[in-house]
Formats: sequence, C-alpha cells, structure tokens
Amino acid sequence: MTNTKRHPLRDAHTDREAAKATPDTPQTRAPAYRLAFTDEDFMCRDELRPVRLNLELMKPELLLDEAGIISTIVLFGGARIPEPAKKDTARTETLAELSRFYDETREFARLMTLKSMKGGGTEDVIVTGGGPGVMEAGNRGAIDAGGHSIGLNIVLPFEQAPNEYVTPELCFNFHYFAIRKMHFLMRAKAICVFPGGFGTMDELFESLTLIQTGRMKRVPFLLFGRAFWEKIINWDALADAGTISAEDLDLFRFVETAAEAMALIENWEDTGTREAIPGR
Repeated sequence: MTNTKRHPLRDAHTDREAAKATPDTPQTRAPAYRLAFTDEDFMCRDELRPVRLNLELMKPELLLDEAGIISTIVLFGGARIPEPAKKDTARTETLAELSRFYDETREFARLMTLKSMKGGGTEDVIVTGGGPGVMEAGNRGAIDAGGHSIGLNIVLPFEQAPNEYVTPELCFNFHYFAIRKMHFLMRAKAICVFPGGFGTMDELFESLTLIQTGRMKRVPFLLFGRAFWEKIINWDALADAGTISAEDLDLFRFVETAAEAMALIENWEDTGTREAIPGR
C-alpha cells in the first residue's frame, strides 16, 4: 500500500528500517526497546485485543476502498463439497450428490462477474471465504469470466490456505470470525447460500438476523437447494411455533440454478418489510 500523503513528520516506514540498523547492545536486544508497532510479541498480548480487532477491521476496509470495490455478491457454502469430477472422493453419498452445486456456484460467479465487468468491475464483485469447495467454485467462476474476486480466509487448524483462484491483492486472512463476517456484509448487495455445515449456517443465520432486526438493509437472499435446506431446517415449524414471524420466511428465496439466481437478483423487489438502521 502506497501512502501518497505528504507531511513534515518522519514516517513509520523510515523508523522501522532505521531500527534494523541499531547497534547490538544489551539495551537494544531487550524486548522493551522494540518499536511497539513492530513488536509481534507485544501486539499479541491479551491487553492488545482491542487494537487487533481494530486492525482487522481497518486493513481490508482500506485495501478494498483503494481497489475501488463498491459492492459485493456474497457466496456462503460448504468447504467439503467437491467438484463433480472429484465427487468419487466425497466422504458421503450426500456430498457426492451435492457436488452439482460446485458447478452452479461456478456458473453463477461467472455470470455475475461478467455483469460486474460491464460496469467497470467495482460493483457486484464476488466474495467468498477463500477456501475449498463452494468457496473455490465462486472464485474460480470469476476467473472464468476474466475478472477478479475477493477471498476472506481465516486461520484454522485445517483448510488454512486460500484457494488458487482468489485475486491475490484481494485475498485477506483473519483471526476473528466476527470481524470477518462484518466484512462479508459491509458491501453486500446480495447473499447466496449454498449447502454447507456449521460455518455456513452460522453465516446464514447471522445475516438473516441482521436483516430481520433491521440492523442491515434487506438484500436479495437466496438459498441454493430447497431439498437440502428444508431437510436440514424446519422453517415452517419455526413460524408455527411463533419463534419467528410468518413474514420472516419472505426474507429469503429458494433457487436451484445459477440462471434462476441471476434472474431473481436482477428482478428483486424490496417489499420494505425491514428498515435498516442508519450507519454500519
């Protein structure tokens, strides 16, 4: 990142480099002497958690702004869903059957990226969690269209490396799930949810809750694979029990194909049943 601002004070980059040439003495070897912002041990202290939270909020925000990204199309979905050519390696028959959604994700991302590129590539940019499965398919579809896409990865005991299709300069890594989810939604123009597990459902329900409670503007919210979602979640039972309102079931739509999703997003009509609270 290049800082084009000019001011008379010596900048942090200069002092960071100057500190590397500091004479080696008992005093300069002591942790206390390290510049605070270059001292990784200091930055990882429990007391510095608020600073780390703020840094994870600011870094992607600044870089996405500098890249000119105005709005995104969010893709949530399972890391374990294989592409059809590799469905024989799936750990269950159900995952093998769900492999069709890899292709639907890829095609949807391709179509949406083509649309985005017609407008300069700053609106409707595909964003995924940057991992394998559905996420890989989304970033891969953007590549198919000759465009760019965003990946919001997170440090995990497994699946840590981002997939090879994320645009490198738009590939981010997170420590905090909460901040990562904020970045998914801060520019969201539509949310598409493909079959997945705990992580996908966490993202699904947090997004729906923000819209339901007016904390987020209502946007097209599409669930790919009606049979999967109706088997996993008894939506009508929630409404019948009164734990959600019947109209909450109108916050999302079921779709099966990329073409169907594109048509719904392009012809989406906001009923105005939820008003977003100003600010973000």
